[in-house]
Amino acid sequence: MELGIYTFGEVTPDAGAGAAGAARQRLEDLLEEIELADQVGLDVFGVGEHHRPDYAISAPAVVLAAAAVRTRRIRLTSAVTVLGSEDPIRVFQQFATLDLLSGGRAEIMAGRGSFVESFPLFGHELDEYDALFSEKLDLLLRLREEVGVSWRGRHRPPLDGQGVYPRPLQDPLPVWIAVGGTPQSVARAGRLGLPVALGIIGGQPERFAPFAQLHREAAREAGHPVPPLSINSHGFIAPNSQDAADLAFPAFKSTMDRIGRERGWPPMRREQFEHSRTLRGADFVGSPQEVIDKILFQHEIFRHQRFLLQITVGTLPHRDVMRAIELLGTEVAPVIRRETARMEGIRLETDRPGPGSGGAKEGTDKEWKDG
Repeated sequence: MELGIYTFGEVTPDAGAGAAGAARQRLEDLLEEIELADQVGLDVFGVGEHHRPDYAISAPAVVLAAAAVRTRRIRLTSAVTVLGSEDPIRVFQQFATLDLLSGGRAEIMAGRGSFVESFPLFGHELDEYDALFSEKLDLLLRLREEVGVSWRGRHRPPLDGQGVYPRPLQDPLPVWIAVGGTPQSVARAGRLGLPVALGIIGGQPERFAPFAQLHREAAREAGHPVPPLSINSHGFIAPNSQDAADLAFPAFKSTMDRIGRERGWPPMRREQFEHSRTLRGADFVGSPQEVIDKILFQHEIFRHQRFLLQITVGTLPHRDVMRAIELLGTEVAPVIRRETARMEGIRLETDRPGPGSGGAKEGTDKEWKDG
């Protein structure tokens, strides 16, 4: 299993003159965090796109390009690119450039977005929310396949074979679809043969299992190998459980209460937070062993190939974030890789056809491993 981190570049909202300074410091800290994640052997680092005062990142490709020159092996992805309000040509060019700068480590994680500020900002109508994403995803995938694309759509001028440059090192440039629990989005990704990043930030993980199954089934029905699945969740790691909870809770509460005021949610209570970090809760807040146990518990449910942890749900001291990254890379990741490889080996052995069986079972776990 691949393990990694994603962040939105959280800053404490500040309407005064200190806002720019806070964003600058957050970005400096973030580059150190990505560099450390690379050094401790994590596989992926993702940065999200937002257009709000509480987040420092509105241009993920720029941040990731800065990280590319300070890292050697870690994959660099958006988490997410709000594709419905973007120009797919510019997205492709930016991430193709990132791919060249990073030596073939770029990815795009495309999503519809959990916030909507970018749509009026760039002149799009919210009632076209899904149509914009669907059409622009179609164009982005075409751009991966062809240098000169002839294309017609409703939401941007047509293309008549113009070349789109530069071309990335990876062929094709990886595109993941980020979903939060919409069956249509999961099925669409499966039909297109695209990997899915499933965000689980509330409730019991088991209730998301049908989405993973729908993704597999849609891919098989469309004739694709089953694509990979990532689980993306909130969390924080400290050397012991109580320290992790005490450090994370104020930041979690501040962020969730601020968003809740916009969306009509009640304030977060400590009891809710504590329940969310139990084995069957959504959040991965605890000691390294607790996080290991929870990842393996969910792997039994989803058999996913990637796990990304958002460890800055709200602003946290940089030194504590760095320590959490170190623990994820040095204590959690080696155990998870060893145990998931062992579990996959057992499943493959179990699925191996016996004498006279006529071949492997259709839709076995080998499709997951190969996908």
